[in-house]
Amino acid sequence: MKQFAPIDWVIFCSYAVIIVAIGLWVSRTKKGQQKTSQDYFLASRSLPWWAIGSTLLAANISAEHFIAMSGSGYAVGLAIACYEWIAAVVLLIVAKYFLPVFIEKKIYTMPQFLTQRYDKRVSTSLAIFWILVYIFVNITAVTYLGALAMERIIGVPLIYGVIGFAFFSALYSLWGGMKAVAWTDVFNVAVLIAGGIITTAFALNALSDGNGIIAGFSELLDKAPQKFHMIIEKGTISVPDGSGGLKDAFKDLPGLGVVIGSMWLTNIGFWGFNQFIIQRGLAGKSLKEAQLGVAFAGYLKLLVPLLVVIPGITVFALGVKLGKSDEAYPWLIANIVPVGVAGLSFAAIAAAAVSSISSLVNSTSTIFTIDIYKSFLNKNATEKQMVATGRLVALIALVISTAIAPQLRSLDQAYQYIQEYTGYIYPGTFLIFFCGLFWRQATANAALWTAILTIPLGVIFRIISPEMPFILRIGYVFIVLSFVMVGISLLDKGHRINNVTAESARKKAGMGARIIAIAMLAGIVVAFFVQQYKDFALESVYVLVAGFILLGFIIILNNTQKKMDAKGIIINEGLFKTSATFNIAAIGICGILAALYFFFW
Repeated sequence: MKQFAPIDWVIFCSYAVIIVAIGLWVSRTKKGQQKTSQDYFLASRSLPWWAIGSTLLAANISAEHFIAMSGSGYAVGLAIACYEWIAAVVLLIVAKYFLPVFIEKKIYTMPQFLTQRYDKRVSTSLAIFWILVYIFVNITAVTYLGALAMERIIGVPLIYGVIGFAFFSALYSLWGGMKAVAWTDVFNVAVLIAGGIITTAFALNALSDGNGIIAGFSELLDKAPQKFHMIIEKGTISVPDGSGGLKDAFKDLPGLGVVIGSMWLTNIGFWGFNQFIIQRGLAGKSLKEAQLGVAFAGYLKLLVPLLVVIPGITVFALGVKLGKSDEAYPWLIANIVPVGVAGLSFAAIAAAAVSSISSLVNSTSTIFTIDIYKSFLNKNATEKQMVATGRLVALIALVISTAIAPQLRSLDQAYQYIQEYTGYIYPGTFLIFFCGLFWRQATANAALWTAILTIPLGVIFRIISPEMPFILRIGYVFIVLSFVMVGISLLDKGHRINNVTAESARKKAGMGARIIAIAMLAGIVVAFFVQQYKDFALESVYVLVAGFILLGFIIILNNTQKKMDAKGIIINEGLFKTSATFNIAAIGICGILAALYFFFW
């Protein structure tokens, strides 16, 4: 293992100086002016499409990808890319159907939307969920993984790396808020993409003994063909379990479940109803800019496996034996990437970690300030008090996550840890928001009970069937919660007003009936093959079946019921009209994704 050379330090330190300089520069306010809550939390709603796309990727791509997803590439292979590639399509759904409503409502936070649509009981419960998950899972894990990279690459003790990343993030994000985070993210994305591509290129070149990138990729396909399947059959791949033993990779990526099952729930929950993601779209200068920015992020997501998964597979193909899978990417930088380039590669990891930490911290402070502080603790808070509170909460979040992060050292494949534990809230989150957006009869009591039962049901399913893959478990929880959401809403007769139906109501109700019939027929047909294809988790299709049945019922009830919830939303269908540029971009993403799954199924 080579030492980090002086030129590497120069490159890395230059990156650090530039980031802090950009953050402080864009955070400036004119003399005599005071930073408002809209400045601090939504960057004055002034972001262009390319900045939105960049900050979306930077907020999402963190050390968990460069370190943990690369580790999963080493252990499992390309199948882990399903998170990225499914997300590309989900981003299009978010841009077309969710963002228009959120922007029209002029909200700052996702809990704020829940207050408008349901009540403060629902919004507060979800706000607390998000704050806890952001601090104890997301920020903690990203900080740990960034520090792990520092330890493996340049020998900095883990605890000092944790403190360093937290301090570095605080330097500009606490002062500048969302504007500082968003504009530094543009530079961070350029660094992480450049560093990621260069690292991948050197890895493939090393695999081909210096014969080039294309030869290296061909060699990779020959040496590790088992790593290039998107669908994992039960019992075919074993990976480290984090305690010295092995487990079936199927438990993390259960066959067809990653294509036709709960992967869609987790992705829609993450990209569609997640504060630190949607906050970037809300900061756009217009709906059109926001939609194009989200589509741009979709293209960037298609690129991510090249930056992080392929390097992990390459380390496996090189025959390297690692203590933990998550050491794959640091090993590449320390052993393959030449002097000078190593500084850029490490800067890419740092850029990913710092941008995500800053984004998560800013979103944590936004939710607390808007949905807890101003709603309950100080209803007459001034702009100055809100900004000051946001900064204080951001600092506290960093301190807590810094104290907890070193405790994650025992994990192997930390990416899966993040996905599993955030997955507890996604079934309920999806139902609460989806029904709130599109079902006029959904009630606050139903949403509250759905929120209350989400985590306990996940825990119960895990206790009853500990060997069940968490992606399948999420699906079963979703199906149970669907009955809760629909049942309580239909039984709850309070706060009702007259429904408004269009002349085409009967036609729309008929369409809903056809959706239900087709979904039920598909479920019946699949039932004959579930046992035959149990090793591919074919039963995961029932999540989609349940989802389409729910959609059909929503369409029917919206167009036949005489009453609706007093806070139900009547959406003008013209709101979902998108520009030709967005439509072309969407077709491009779908075409690329179809080709990728065709070649690597």
